[in-house]
Amino acid sequence: MSPIFGKLTWSAIPFQEPIPLITSIVVILALAAVGLWITKAKAWSFLWNEYITSTDHKKIGIMYIVLGFVMLVRGFADAIMMRAHQYFAVGQGQGYLTPEHYDQIFSAHGVIMIFFVAMPLVIGFMNFVVPLQLGVRDVAFPTLNNVSFWLTASGALLVNLSLFVGEFARTGWLAFPPLSEKAFSPGVGVDYYLVALQISGVGTTLTAVNFITTILKIRAPGMSYLRMPVFCWTSLASNLIMIAAFPVLTATLAMLMLDRYLGFHFFTNDGGGNSMLYMNLIWVWGHPEVYILVLPAFGIYSEIASTFSGKPLFGYRSMVFATLAICILSYTVWLHHFFTMGAGADVNAVFGIASMMIGIPTGVKMFNWLFTMYGGRVRFTVPMHYLIGFMLLFVGGGLTGVLLAIPPVDFVVHNSLFLVAHFHHVIIPGVVFAILAGYTYWFPKAFGFTLDERLGKAAFWCWFVGFNLAFMPSYLLGFWGGTRRMQHISDPSWKPWLGIELIGAFVIALGVALLAWQLIYSIRTRDRRRDVTGDPWDGRTLEWLTLSPPPHYNFAVLPDVHGEEAYWHRKQRAIEREELIPEPDYQPIEMPLNTPTGVIVAFFASLCGFAIIWYIWWLAMVGLVGAFAVLVWYAWRDEHEHIIPVEEVRENARERRRIRMENLHQLSQST
Repeated sequence: MSPIFGKLTWSAIPFQEPIPLITSIVVILALAAVGLWITKAKAWSFLWNEYITSTDHKKIGIMYIVLGFVMLVRGFADAIMMRAHQYFAVGQGQGYLTPEHYDQIFSAHGVIMIFFVAMPLVIGFMNFVVPLQLGVRDVAFPTLNNVSFWLTASGALLVNLSLFVGEFARTGWLAFPPLSEKAFSPGVGVDYYLVALQISGVGTTLTAVNFITTILKIRAPGMSYLRMPVFCWTSLASNLIMIAAFPVLTATLAMLMLDRYLGFHFFTNDGGGNSMLYMNLIWVWGHPEVYILVLPAFGIYSEIASTFSGKPLFGYRSMVFATLAICILSYTVWLHHFFTMGAGADVNAVFGIASMMIGIPTGVKMFNWLFTMYGGRVRFTVPMHYLIGFMLLFVGGGLTGVLLAIPPVDFVVHNSLFLVAHFHHVIIPGVVFAILAGYTYWFPKAFGFTLDERLGKAAFWCWFVGFNLAFMPSYLLGFWGGTRRMQHISDPSWKPWLGIELIGAFVIALGVALLAWQLIYSIRTRDRRRDVTGDPWDGRTLEWLTLSPPPHYNFAVLPDVHGEEAYWHRKQRAIEREELIPEPDYQPIEMPLNTPTGVIVAFFASLCGFAIIWYIWWLAMVGLVGAFAVLVWYAWRDEHEHIIPVEEVRENARERRRIRMENLHQLSQST
């Protein structure tokens, strides 16, 4: 092929590999069907105006969550394929995947689940909930928020494009050198990995800047730091870690790109570099990344524990201080990932002690949730099921983490399936359960109707049982010498345990299917699930003050906060007096305009990224110049806001007051 297309040739299409080829065709047909359905419903204009170009934090949060759930299906499909292959690749069996294909799936699974499932879902909840809980109308930089989302989506697009054109990395999800260097990975797989993560990493860093500014500088009148809901505190801590950790990831991947593209030697030992430098840098980002995900999840659990126990969160201030302690300690533990690499006994001891210490503030949180439920009127809803299931499982996952923090123990189980079990033991109950709990909890706020409880509980039990079946046997296999990344298992006696893990994976798959059916069924029966009050759970924080779904501007008048749990106390006073606060003097509201900036920048970023991967340098320049030109155009626009007239604000607010008064009368009668 002509050099005008760089390294891109027809051989990049997997015509000779039936599994990637069939998968590619199925995905293309599915996308075509969705596009046809949207066209038939004449919904393109609605999607463009209401979501794609929206600067509304709630709509952007919903797009993040949709992206996360779509990528969850892709990442989970990889997991099922790996489990099935391992079961059939025991003893004389060779499984159904080639070693090269298995390694790609193995690498893609980790990258997708962390960067394009967990991160978008966590950021999506922060986007939707934090401004509402702070009692404000939007984040500090609404257009930047839109750009951040589309850059994340651009990275996800490139990862999925590797399924159709070329290949993905075969290096594991952290692409350790020297395997990721050009000499050992000459194809484009590592380049897809590097470019996709660089683009999405920029979006994540911009998100961190946005939320730190929002939480520190934009809050409702009277909302001091120690009156913020715990979810806002955990979001702040998560974004503080993010703003410090993601630039390290960006610099690390940039150095690896220089090694691959320009022949530098940052990480090539025989060229004067040091591959252990990469190990240190990647884990300086990698272990704080765990807390970037877990801290907002802890915030979700705190909101759920308080709401469904019918009482304030026990030890609010201790929860805040524990959150900040985790934020700081998260930077002191990275070296426990390579105790076996010769750092020395003294260094290992320091990092081992720090790794154990970080369990203390986590234990504080666990006791706070227990004491919140103790003496409360606990309602065993779907979110409470996930909270209790998390508490039962997470303690075990944390204890195995303490074991791994002991250097002599780590020497025995390092790089084994014991570590795989521990990681999933922490992430699935600690993050995935929280995401599913938060999804159920805030769904009626986003869409105005609740999800079906029976199907939600059935999905929970599939996740709970499936998780234990899928990962607990790995602890045993790890003790017996099973290492990570095995494409073939030589010991036939392991097959029954691998079979149990495969059954567990299918049980989790049933849970995913039940979640999809729950959504479809709830939409079909939404008329009898309507949330007309804006407060279906008898909530305690300010997001439940607005109607469901909230208007674009969230609050007609910003709430005046007095004391902790501002909305709960306001609601209780209203119930006692059977009257709302006097109607305020409504004013016109300025809100940011919709903008196509984000999606256009992401288009050019995707173009540039694809061109860099395939060495099409003229196209890379087109993409880079195009993205820069769009940002300059946006910066020089004359209009940035539109005015919502006072009549519209007053009409919406009075309708909300009318519904609130009806609900207030019902509550006072019931009490």
